[in-house]
Amino acid sequence: MIKLLHAADLHLGARFRGLPPEKAAQRRRLQLTLPGRLAELCREEGCQLALLAGDLFDQPQATAEAVQALAAALEEMAVPVFIAPGNHDYCCTDSPYLTGAWPGNVHIFSRPELQSVALPELDCRVWGAGYTGMDCPALLEGFRASGPETTQLMVLHGDPLSAASFTCPITRQQVSASGLQYLALGHVHRWGTLEGSGTLAAWPGCPMATGFDETGPKGVLLVEDGRPAFCPLGLGEYLDLQVEAGDNPLAAILAALPPDTRQDVARITLTGPAEPVDLQAIQAQLADRFFHLALRDKTNLPPDIWKTAGEDSLEGVYFRRLQKAAEAAATEEAAQSYILAARISRRILEGQEVNLP
Repeated sequence: MIKLLHAADLHLGARFRGLPPEKAAQRRRLQLTLPGRLAELCREEGCQLALLAGDLFDQPQATAEAVQALAAALEEMAVPVFIAPGNHDYCCTDSPYLTGAWPGNVHIFSRPELQSVALPELDCRVWGAGYTGMDCPALLEGFRASGPETTQLMVLHGDPLSAASFTCPITRQQVSASGLQYLALGHVHRWGTLEGSGTLAAWPGCPMATGFDETGPKGVLLVEDGRPAFCPLGLGEYLDLQVEAGDNPLAAILAALPPDTRQDVARITLTGPAEPVDLQAIQAQLADRFFHLALRDKTNLPPDIWKTAGEDSLEGVYFRRLQKAAEAAATEEAAQSYILAARISRRILEGQEVNLP
């Protein structure tokens, strides 16, 4: 059984445009530790090879710092490493994939045609191709793996979610006809799988998010006997939360947060009826809980729940009775129950959504 590391979409050198300049620079420095973390994971898990499915760099012309960090880490892995460049790090004339000095254990598929490398010691053959521009045709169309090896693998930067994609669309029919045991994909930034006729295609997502379109845990895949297991790297997430402010916006936010958010970039939008919110005060109280926090106020002033109380109508009689009951209640808890009933009734009458406490 072959155990391998499958990673993609590191996007080394990403600009983290949504962050202030100094925090974006911090995030890029943290991002440069990604290759080293992959090397450490590869050694700790006893992986026998690594498949890196493209967009390892955010741009075709990567910085020297990013190239050095990646090359050093791949050498540390000390196992065969196969790279399939994608639409962000495609092989242009001055691509570091073509001009850099890469360790001897690294093979880069630099052409837009499927090629293969045999690994006799693993009784395995690895297929792959690389982009030479931002677009790529459906390279898997009509492909069928050939070779005497027991295990046939492929690494490819392709889009399994859209048959009309300009970035090497992958379909279930192509996967089924491929004759592969495992197809290691990149491009989609949230991990997933696609299976057909004994072939499993999988994509790990990005190991570190760069924006609010990449929420959720991020990591890589550890694949054993063709079955992937998602391995989060714990480098912080992007959280995009909507929270009903209610009477206590700070308490509502705290109740909605996961246990540890110190490395996370969060965007929290306060919604629903509420008295004017002091965003600055809330920001100050929450700042230490996040790497970066952006607060937005989309609340609206609560309606006057008693505005029709006493009117000569069924509605007026109803609200007047609730108002009197609240004023005459023996305890504050009882009074709040009547007020809550009035608020829910008012929202229903005004056609608003009601979330019961």
